[in-house]
Amino acid sequence: MVKVRNLRKSFGKKLILDGINFDVPEGSTIAIIGPSGSGKSTALRCMNLLERPEEGTLQIAGKTYDLARVSSKDIHEIRRATGMVFQNFSLYENKTALENITLPLIKARGYSKEEATKTALEYLRQVGLEDWQNHYPAQLSGGQAQRVGIARALALKPEIILFDEPTSALDPERVQDVLEIIREISKERITSVIVTHELQFALDVADYVIFMADGNIVEEGAPKDVLLTPKNERTVQFLGHFADKLEYVI
Repeated sequence: MVKVRNLRKSFGKKLILDGINFDVPEGSTIAIIGPSGSGKSTALRCMNLLERPEEGTLQIAGKTYDLARVSSKDIHEIRRATGMVFQNFSLYENKTALENITLPLIKARGYSKEEATKTALEYLRQVGLEDWQNHYPAQLSGGQAQRVGIARALALKPEIILFDEPTSALDPERVQDVLEIIREISKERITSVIVTHELQFALDVADYVIFMADGNIVEEGAPKDVLLTPKNERTVQFLGHFADKLEYVI
């Protein structure tokens, strides 16, 4: 179980996260939705300390951390436990697809080069890119680059994978390829939190949906409840443009 409590973050005088709380049960997929600027991505970035919150605790891997008062050792432990898949892929441009996965395995996990290569090939195969192992990011499509990013996160075997709008930088025809990979990850019960604008995907794949607005969790619950029969007026307003396009499949 991963637990976030009283997560509060400001940028200057602007309050971005207003003391939010949520749980991520082991093996579950949580989708966070909401309008731009609601604090969704900031919440993820605070969880692995890419952003430092003013307040908040994170319970992960059997330990509880005060995120506003972490040591270098704490930061290392938290980042070891949290894999991150970024909007803009964040691959090393001067490294091949294979090297983008082996490098963190060697540097952060202490793998030998042989072990790292074997593991990296396994995960490139899982995302359908084994034949592209020697290509550089500039030689890959956006969808392929994102799949390398997903393979990198999976290879590190973290406690939880954080997906920060993983399809937002992709051409429309590439979106489904990446969503299908994440769908398979969900089926394997790999603990994950996905910030997404893909509402049908959230309805189909998530175990739990959180709707955020103005730095607060406004509504949360089962996907079909939040997305198809929302109770809060702010959720209803946000979903108004999408509700007739969402289909719940039992």
